[in-house]
Order: sequence, then structure tokens, then C-alpha cells
Amino acid sequence: METNDLTKTIIGAAIEVHRTLGPGLLESTYEACLFYELDQMGLCVERQVELPVKYKKVSLNVGYKIDLLVENQVIIELKSVKELLPVHTAQIITYLKISNTSKGLLMNFNVSKLIDRVKRISND
Repeated sequence: METNDLTKTIIGAAIEVHRTLGPGLLESTYEACLFYELDQMGLCVERQVELPVKYKKVSLNVGYKIDLLVENQVIIELKSVKELLPVHTAQIITYLKISNTSKGLLMNFNVSKLIDRVKRISND
């Protein structure tokens, strides 16, 4: 599946999760439900993927984890916060660079309308 079509599919699934659950729950709840939705669609999706940092010739596990990785093409970073901050964007940009992944979605579920708080990010 082309990356742009994949991101549309992911956003649609996230909207379904948000429509069903509403705002105000923990990030981990939205993560589990979105994982379920994407898995039911037959997509290859992984949760809490360790993201080591490559330093010189060594790969170091320093605690970074990708919330969801879909089809090894799109990183999803989920939040359930009052508002997205620049540090949240910086986090997913860093994950994209470290993993050498081209597309990411930053989503804040703690809002009345999810589509207003989905941010597409590219590592170009």
C-alpha cells in the first residue's frame, strides 16, 4: 500500500477509535484499541517497538519506544494531553530520523474532534 493511502487508512481507524471511546482516557488505551483496529484490517502493526540509538559503531537501547509502527512505513505517536507541544513534534521527528522511516503521524486523542489534532510529519 502506498504511504499516503496507508496514512489515510490509519487516520480513519484512529477516528473510529476516538468516535467509540471519546476523549479523556490514557494514551495506552487508545494505543491498544488502534492496534486492534489496524490488526483487524490485516495490516502489519507492531506496538512499543524498541528504537536503539546508533552511536559510532554501537547500537544502544536507551529507552526510546515507538508507540505503533505500521507496515514498517509509518510511525504513530499517540498522545492524550491538553495540547500538543513542540516537544511532541520534535519527538516524532527524532524517531523518524533514528529509524530511517519517512512518515509519521502525531495524534492527540484528548480532544473533542480527533481530525483537528492529527499531524502528518515527513522525514525528507
